[in-house]
Amino acid sequence: MLEHLNSTTVPPKRVVVMGAAGFVGGAVSSRLARDGVPVLALGRGEVDLMAHDAHERLAGYLAPDDAFVAVSARAPVKNAEMLVENMLMVRAMLRALALRPVAHVVNVSSDAIFFDSAEPLTEVSTAAPGSLHGVMHLARELMFRAEVKSPLAMVRPTLIYGAGDPHNGYGPNKFRRLAAKSEGIVLFGEGEERRDHVCVDDVAELIARVLFRRSTGSLNVATGEVHSFREIAEKVVSLSGKAVAIKGSPRSGPMPHNGYRAFDSAATRQAFPDFRYTSLDEGLARAQREAK
Repeated sequence: MLEHLNSTTVPPKRVVVMGAAGFVGGAVSSRLARDGVPVLALGRGEVDLMAHDAHERLAGYLAPDDAFVAVSARAPVKNAEMLVENMLMVRAMLRALALRPVAHVVNVSSDAIFFDSAEPLTEVSTAAPGSLHGVMHLARELMFRAEVKSPLAMVRPTLIYGAGDPHNGYGPNKFRRLAAKSEGIVLFGEGEERRDHVCVDDVAELIARVLFRRSTGSLNVATGEVHSFREIAEKVVSLSGKAVAIKGSPRSGPMPHNGYRAFDSAATRQAFPDFRYTSLDEGLARAQREAK
């Protein structure tokens, strides 16, 4: 749950986005720029978080009135080496924030920290990740909470989609690219597992609102609706206007998350009553237009 330290919307003096070259970081930077908020967009070119002096270089960019958005990560985490690298990156950010404290910190986390549940997940659901990716994000949250003295917010998006996603993971983004090339879409099993998918624009909007209200606490960024991967594939193919085959395939392991991972979005409504998540139909259509 979030607590707003600003009773009204107050734009930050400046926002430093660490990881601004990435999918989410770029969307956050663009969203803030639309409101005229000064943004310092940092990426590996400015600060290599794996370098021995990374904390000093990053601290040199920070000012007391800044808000700091921590997006940088090597993701998804697939092995122990990537996990260790992520911990070193977090350590560099925390050392920099200790050297140069700022006015507000927002850590971009993930719903992967949560244990699977047959009931919709909330901000206080059990954090017991079943993957190294989830372990990384949970450790990252704990590290930020333990060492950051500034007001701190955790924002946890679920599966994100949008035209600018550089990854080609299973789901809306991959399906759209396959359909654009008139290539068949192969589902895991029959694509029956149901998941929540959130538009990257909504992620950026909610992070901006957290910054404007100088919010603390945690917020899951998820629409509260679930859709099967087959349903998503059918929607993507329809939008493409092409004759693209959708086929099932034998599963090589158990269905992820037991085939169901839903969220209760009440905390979003409580924190930002006028906000409405983008529907899947609208979001997929937007991604299709932007991809063209």
